[in-house]
Amino acid sequence: MLSAIEAGPDVADPFTVEPPAVPLANRVAAELVGTAALVAVVVGSGIQATGLSEDVGLQLLANSLATVFGLGVLILLLGPVSGAHFNPVVTLAEWWTGRKDPKGLGAREVAAYIPAQIAGAIAGAILADAMFGKTLVEWSTHDRSAGHLLLGEVVATAGLVLLIFGLAKTDHLRFAPVAVASYIGAAYWFTSSTSFANPAVTIGRAFTDTFAGIAPGSVPGFVGMQLIGGILGLALVALVFGHRRRTTAAAAPN
Repeated sequence: MLSAIEAGPDVADPFTVEPPAVPLANRVAAELVGTAALVAVVVGSGIQATGLSEDVGLQLLANSLATVFGLGVLILLLGPVSGAHFNPVVTLAEWWTGRKDPKGLGAREVAAYIPAQIAGAIAGAILADAMFGKTLVEWSTHDRSAGHLLLGEVVATAGLVLLIFGLAKTDHLRFAPVAVASYIGAAYWFTSSTSFANPAVTIGRAFTDTFAGIAPGSVPGFVGMQLIGGILGLALVALVFGHRRRTTAAAAPN
């Protein structure tokens, strides 16, 4: 989540593009571990919340707070290693925006990052179930196929992409741990879908029949809407921040 994303050559930020000195294997490991930890936080806090209260509102509050804190820490810790994407939509969006930049994220990195994110998400869900004595793999029965939930995923994902790439455009990526975690926490409450906004996390959450789960049959719809949301988010970035590229080009020496 903390990659350069065309932030500009004058940005001196420790959380910009993945350092070339970091081997791809380490970056992939960071994506796998980070996504696994994120899903473990989401699923585990959901299990804990349902065991402590029967009030659905309190359950969601506990789940969202744990996710906010966990995500912020993970971005801060792993951002300097891999960019802390933990999300195929973010990875694909960065590849697309930097496809003409020799230093941008390449197809090789994308092909390594996305499987690692998905594998990590599945492992995180299984780990959470194991920690709470649940069946290690039990397909979720929580149907989330309603149209208004799908719309919520478009909104949640578009907002996430707009935030991350907007921070890069305005040279504010150093605030990403707080900003991204805060956005996800808010989106838990203002979106009908409780803001999955992440295909890998969506797949992982299908492996647990708990509070945070999603029925396998609902996964394709969610993933499809998340991809659409990612495209919409990039369009909004161009619409809102396109002037910064023009200003930079005009200011460049001849």
